[in-house]
Amino acid sequence: MCEIIRNLPSISETLKKNNVKFNKSLGQNFLFDLNLTDKIVRKSKSTASTIIEVGSGPGGLTRSILKLKSGVVYTIDKDVQSKKMLNDLKIIYDDRLNIIIDDALTYPVWELGNAPRQIIANLPYNVGTKMLTLWLKNIQKFDCLTLMFQKEVADRIIAKPGSKDYGRLSILTNWLTESSKLFDIPSHAFIPRPKVKSTVIQLKPYDKPIFDVSFESVEKITHLAFSQKRKMLKTSLKQINGEKILNDLNISPNLRPENLSVIDFCKIAKKTYQYKY
Repeated sequence: MCEIIRNLPSISETLKKNNVKFNKSLGQNFLFDLNLTDKIVRKSKSTASTIIEVGSGPGGLTRSILKLKSGVVYTIDKDVQSKKMLNDLKIIYDDRLNIIIDDALTYPVWELGNAPRQIIANLPYNVGTKMLTLWLKNIQKFDCLTLMFQKEVADRIIAKPGSKDYGRLSILTNWLTESSKLFDIPSHAFIPRPKVKSTVIQLKPYDKPIFDVSFESVEKITHLAFSQKRKMLKTSLKQINGEKILNDLNISPNLRPENLSVIDFCKIAKKTYQYKY
């Protein structure tokens, strides 16, 4: 099978023969280096039998997944060109490759195939964080997520309390998963070439969240706190009588949001909204 993969048209040839047009509105930046796509797949050590790829494009990462993994692969891409770009792979892999033309922001990818599921994806820059938030709401449906974001977004996702990148996305992610950085990818590895570096991260869901509280309440409290990030918490949480809540929890109202731990935010969320969900 590896020999067949080597004999496939190159990614450049695939784009050319299908007369593919880049679509900026879809945040497309295709990764052509198959050594890098192989590395991404090898780093995704999950043995989950259902593999989901979002934004497959011309199929560079798809090739590596099919070559190095043994499970059933589902690719989902909003770009209608994706189906013809993946046609050569579909002919070879048939039932192992399922091509879906749809919007991953509205499609319930966590219902694809059988559990356990993993996602391996080079996410579109413009909607990557929205997709991640959606998947975090359904995180127990996944075994592992190996995802590529622009570097500054990846830094925010894995950030720890006290750092300049720590914020809402860090809290939601690290409340529900063990997050880690795998490696950076330079901009010249992509076509079209983006203006920023990219980073591959991995998220391993906890068996259960590190604190028992509703997703909606954590979303709400972090939105309030970080909407005025430079303000003290007694100011940013004023509309919910935050100073009293913080004092009740023995958290200083004079702290700024980046100084609180993930569990601190969970405690505030539960105390504020525990009767509303």
